[in-house]
Amino acid sequence: MKQDSDAVTIPVCYISNHEGFHGSIKNFIKDFVVTEIDVTGQRVNTAAATQTPDCASPDKYEETSAECKWKNHSSVSQDTDVAADCGLDVTVPSPGSFDLSVILGQSVSEELEQFVLTLKEKPTKQELSLGSFADKHHRANVHRAVRHRFPFLMTVTIQPEIRVREDPDYRELSHLVTEDEAEDFFRFIDAKVRGSSYTFGPDDDKEHRTAVHHFLSRRFGKLVETKSFTDQGTTAISVRLREQGRPKKRTAEERKEEEVYTAFTLRKENLETLEAISYMAAALGVLPSDFTYAGIKDKRAITYQSMVVKKVSTQRLKEKTAEFEKRGMRLSQIRSISEPLRLGRLQGNHFDLVVRDLRPHGAGDAHSSGADTHTRLAALVNEALENVKGRGFVNYYGPQRFGSVHSVQSDRVGLALLKEDMVSAVRLFFTPEDGNDPQNHAKRHFIQTDNAKESLALMPLSKARERLMLRALNRYGTGPDGCTQAWLSLPHSMRVFYPHAYCSRVWNEAVAHRLTTLGHSARRGDLVWIQEDTGETSSAQIHVVTDQEEHEGVYTLGHVLLPMPGNTVKYPENAMGTWFQERLARDGLDDCRFRIGSLKLNLPGCYRPLLASPSNLSYQLQRAGCGEGGGEVTGNSSRNSDRQLNGSTAEGKEDSLTLTLNFDLDSSCYATICLREIMKCDP
Repeated sequence: MKQDSDAVTIPVCYISNHEGFHGSIKNFIKDFVVTEIDVTGQRVNTAAATQTPDCASPDKYEETSAECKWKNHSSVSQDTDVAADCGLDVTVPSPGSFDLSVILGQSVSEELEQFVLTLKEKPTKQELSLGSFADKHHRANVHRAVRHRFPFLMTVTIQPEIRVREDPDYRELSHLVTEDEAEDFFRFIDAKVRGSSYTFGPDDDKEHRTAVHHFLSRRFGKLVETKSFTDQGTTAISVRLREQGRPKKRTAEERKEEEVYTAFTLRKENLETLEAISYMAAALGVLPSDFTYAGIKDKRAITYQSMVVKKVSTQRLKEKTAEFEKRGMRLSQIRSISEPLRLGRLQGNHFDLVVRDLRPHGAGDAHSSGADTHTRLAALVNEALENVKGRGFVNYYGPQRFGSVHSVQSDRVGLALLKEDMVSAVRLFFTPEDGNDPQNHAKRHFIQTDNAKESLALMPLSKARERLMLRALNRYGTGPDGCTQAWLSLPHSMRVFYPHAYCSRVWNEAVAHRLTTLGHSARRGDLVWIQEDTGETSSAQIHVVTDQEEHEGVYTLGHVLLPMPGNTVKYPENAMGTWFQERLARDGLDDCRFRIGSLKLNLPGCYRPLLASPSNLSYQLQRAGCGEGGGEVTGNSSRNSDRQLNGSTAEGKEDSLTLTLNFDLDSSCYATICLREIMKCDP
């Protein structure tokens, strides 16, 4: 085993002892292509991969091996949108979840903002037309978006036109309670989350409470019931939705809309998954949480993945495909289905990678002839790939899990959230990178001035997460409560990304320590999966390796698991258990319950194998100067060269070798980490 001390974020422990080689990746636009593999084993960019999510045969999915059982558990630690373990986020959606400038267009959005300012200054009975919308689902989304953003407005359809005017009920209520309470109450009424309630602020004036009760009963009596209650010496009014409180006609329409699910395959280029979702949600007038997917994909790559969006018809989605394509997103295989897609509902990912400008590590090869160098490189590549096929690689979380090299790492934001230091977490989130592009200029302005409104005006429309948080900070302030509201403005999947990034970093450090101190064999106290048969069924359970099993070599390093920190996992019963305790204590988390109640986040943890292995691996070596389809040195597959990103060929490298790799990895495994084991350096 060789350990590299140069890596800052990702420790490096190599399993094999081959020499490796230098090379570079992601130089060309198609040098890094990731294609999701669904639960049936089909790549999602093929015509065969159109099966309804979750309708695969139960026998197909309920695999019995311990390794497959791990796949199910590993979904809680995938690159982010990890919500499967935390339950549903039932908070009322934030008004910042919709970008009206995208839904309505910049000019109409500005007209609406000006109309609202006029209403605030001087109430009027005037109306504003938002335009005509032929598609009924689009109209429903416009109604929803405007009501979320401005709960004091009424939206009226005079088919196909939508008009807005001030809601007189809001004006009347705002004379009885604060404007913030009135807005929050109307948002609560409009969301109609079953079983939810809303509580006004403390009010010890009985006559005033009676006036509020009478108003709510008169205007919303069919929808809600109200009561006053006393707690710790103060009295307040609580409002609860009636069980059958929705008007019959609206219930039918909403139920029909809720049942609309549209599946599609997303091809994106140089975009984060969540960034793509945020843009599509804004353009379609739905919430980011209305999109479901199996896993997050790399940003700096061309990626293919399955997605499902609810409340959007196939026709409506097809109408937007040309607009999405301008943003680097191409949608295909658009079809209606009956249910959403579950996180972790994938078998893995297929990778088509190109490594360019191959060179041996040793300086002694610098003066060798081209033919000798190519022969030597071919031998190095073959040795490396055979080793990794046979022995695998250390299953680290990759660097993309933690953010770019120069930015504040996501794990530091996650640590602040786990400590419930919301202000620090927000400021870390908005810490700018080097450079003065619009995004970093807006971040820098916020850090320097604490002015969320001005920073929002500077923030590009494409930066959905930043804009959601700045809107909330502008509304609620930049103190602890305001920062909590800012985090709540993000969908559950975005919020949970950051604590999971911290836990992933701890896991990476744990692996490096485990291999350094306990070696490459299964040791007493290690954790492994075992099958437990209970007659008709079998299930995988965590087992602690015993002294006898260690001496008899019952388990290998490939069986060993390490826990991702959380509130339901078991820790190893050897030196690693103590290491986890000390590591968390060093960050002030010795008493952490891995729950963030104010953000509705729960981190149960999971188990992840120390090692991973590529499957279906093939490769090709080719001289860079030989053009498309020529110059093959060795390998068993053929790929054409791709267009270079910078439009030029590096001088002096025409006779260098290019390695094309094709392989599959299980979900939550990183191709860049596999490449590092192959090359014995960071690619």
